[in-house]
Amino acid sequence: MSGRVLVTGGAGFIGSHVAEAYLQEGWEVVVLDDLSRGHEKNVPKPARFVRADIRSSEARTLAATGKFDVLNHHAAQIDVRVSVDRPAFDAEINVVGLTNLLDGAGEGGIRRVIFASSGGVVYGDPAVVPTPETAPKLPVSPYGVSKLSGEHYLRALGALRGFEGVAMRYANVFGPRQDPKSEAGVVSIFVSRLLDGQKLTVFGDGRQTRDYVFVKDVARANVLASTVKLPASNEFDAPAFNIATARETSVLELAKTVANVMGKTPELEFAPPRPGELFRSSLDIKKAKSVLGWAPTWTFENGLPLLVDWFRTEAR
Repeated sequence: MSGRVLVTGGAGFIGSHVAEAYLQEGWEVVVLDDLSRGHEKNVPKPARFVRADIRSSEARTLAATGKFDVLNHHAAQIDVRVSVDRPAFDAEINVVGLTNLLDGAGEGGIRRVIFASSGGVVYGDPAVVPTPETAPKLPVSPYGVSKLSGEHYLRALGALRGFEGVAMRYANVFGPRQDPKSEAGVVSIFVSRLLDGQKLTVFGDGRQTRDYVFVKDVARANVLASTVKLPASNEFDAPAFNIATARETSVLELAKTVANVMGKTPELEFAPPRPGELFRSSLDIKKAKSVLGWAPTWTFENGLPLLVDWFRTEAR
């Protein structure tokens, strides 16, 4: 089944892969991006590109008049450090921008909204790892709060405006086109620094863990979530899915693996822990397997060479 989809943030890292995945499945794709982080060259052909801020009347009108079946929302402020330093700015983009588009989605009769949430931040420091969707929501950064708020707006406005909302709670996504200047892209940061012969900065003791999922697997999950029959339940977590691998990798292990793939010997430098950073994060994916029919097909070791090749050929 295919249709017409509006992908916000579709010139960025994850969004461009999502747009590609829709095209491969026969969808008609329109990409909305203000290019504050993304690049127009990332927009896949033959997707139509519209440059606009998600907070603008133009973006709202596009959602309202574009005759879309699905709104896939990936445009966001993604840096935890920025959210800590500028919480109002974070909320303006991640909450006000989202609600602007949801208003347009309701007016335009969009049947389903896919929202890029974050399993890495909405659960806070969880008691159970890998963490299921039903775990307590205790974000420790303004970014996490804005993502959780987005899920609440998705549910409330969906009920009021007549669309179905699906929250995709990502682990740490990695792959080609990931920005090494972004705090969220530690894999890309390590690859970039090793290519430049620089030291790798490790915050804290390096034993903190993350769950790394390859971007092509993430994109495939988004397409599946666009048409799957959702669970008939009023529970908050019913239309939410962890998209991850359920595997923990420490920062020290990450540095070693990246260096091995690149044939380098890493030199580490340690820095104080960053405020708002979690110690352990890995997500349970049983629900995505059973409801979406999705499971990751890429391992970290298999996906990493594609990221390294992209850096060597296109990011330099």
